[in-house]
Amino acid sequence: MTKKKLTTSAGAPVPNNQKSVTAGHRGPVLLQDYQLLEKLAHQNRERIPERVVHAKGWGAQGTFTVTNDITKYTRAKIFSEVGKQTSMLARFSTVAGELGAADTERDVRGFSLKFYTEEGNWDLVGNNTPVFFIRDGYKFPDFIRTQKRHPKTNLRSNEAMWDFWSQTPESLHQVTILMSDRGIPQTPMHMNGYGSHTFSFWNNDEERFWVKFHMKTQQGHKHYTNEETAAVIGQTREKFQEELYGAIERGDYPKWKMMIQVMPEADAEKTAYNPFDLTKVWPHADYPLIEVGEFELNKNPDNYFQYIENAAYSPSNVVPGIGFSPDKVLQARIFSYADAHRYRLGTHYEALPANAPISEVNHYHKDGAMRFFDNGNTNPDAYYEPNTKGGPVEDPSVAEPPMKIEGDVNRYEENDTFGEYKQPGDLFRLFNDEQKDRLFNNIAAAMQGVSMEIIEKQLVHFDKADPEYGNGVRKALNLTAQNLY
Repeated sequence: MTKKKLTTSAGAPVPNNQKSVTAGHRGPVLLQDYQLLEKLAHQNRERIPERVVHAKGWGAQGTFTVTNDITKYTRAKIFSEVGKQTSMLARFSTVAGELGAADTERDVRGFSLKFYTEEGNWDLVGNNTPVFFIRDGYKFPDFIRTQKRHPKTNLRSNEAMWDFWSQTPESLHQVTILMSDRGIPQTPMHMNGYGSHTFSFWNNDEERFWVKFHMKTQQGHKHYTNEETAAVIGQTREKFQEELYGAIERGDYPKWKMMIQVMPEADAEKTAYNPFDLTKVWPHADYPLIEVGEFELNKNPDNYFQYIENAAYSPSNVVPGIGFSPDKVLQARIFSYADAHRYRLGTHYEALPANAPISEVNHYHKDGAMRFFDNGNTNPDAYYEPNTKGGPVEDPSVAEPPMKIEGDVNRYEENDTFGEYKQPGDLFRLFNDEQKDRLFNNIAAAMQGVSMEIIEKQLVHFDKADPEYGNGVRKALNLTAQNLY
């Protein structure tokens, strides 16, 4: 087989890729060896900034298939007919760990899906939990700092983590999930995914519905205990990548069912809880799950960096028929995610292969670093809008119906008559005795090194959710009333 000739990045042939150009047998190396300089300079720039959160990730390509008609709720063409298929790209991740962290640490998992629809890309950017630690995006930077390294010790800090949680009662629901059996999934295939936020659908009659997304694993749930994951990490830090990549290579394609909960727009004013609060779930008895479709991951990308490391998901990527809600954390993410990608990948990150839509792209964004695709060359006179030069124009037919909002502009305190503790308590009471014992012990392990003042504050939250919850954690910590008071 004839081999291709090695060249520089400018296309010049490389005569020798083994040795530097030197003055004589013993050197020194000459600065004119531009081929050496190019090789070293490129290596210095091979890495891009890792994600601030969700740095460690695993992903695959696949296909989404509609299995149930939901066109009465949404005009989005991805759901236009039963049997319709759409190509997609999934990425799973840990939240707190850096790029080199172990896959099987106790952590929330990111669960992000990019659908390449004929109307543009739709990104469903969620987690493997239906709730989160905060209800206002203003607190997200503070929370994430507690999950990162201490500025002096450069170690993860249990003290910081529980200090934040103990003073943020809204976090208890997510803390309970994280410290439960589901806190350490065995593989990406054995966990659910959730949009977590409240989104909206709107149909051809301009009716709006609030919606929650659920992705139900078809492989069943499998999770590690703390002891099991310690043994796994001792053997490999790449367990998720090994399992996901290996399953797809074997043809054992993982599948999830997409389900939704749908709330009529007017119901949001009637619920006892705030349906836009990211720390709350909607009771299934009130808003049952409706099947939408199924997706299958059936292809490992040919190049991990190109399709997974460069994959850029943002909840700002919606299509006609899918919209947002007053969820305050969602509102913050609409800005922050796309902004993070512009910083990490560059101005034109959505033109990279992993992010490029299959639909035609026409806009007036110009120039910028690495403008490696058409820059309006075919019609250079149409570089502003409106124009009479044949440039792209707006399409009023895809305008979203107005969202009904009222109220004074203010930094509102949450008026949560439903309470911070009911849903965490309800979840706790669903656990059997063995699950409760593991929850208590997991919390006790995570509280190692935490000051007694913070432990006492956190125990109050457990008590308010359910007295058995607080007492179980005390026993696991080997605390008595005398220890505490």
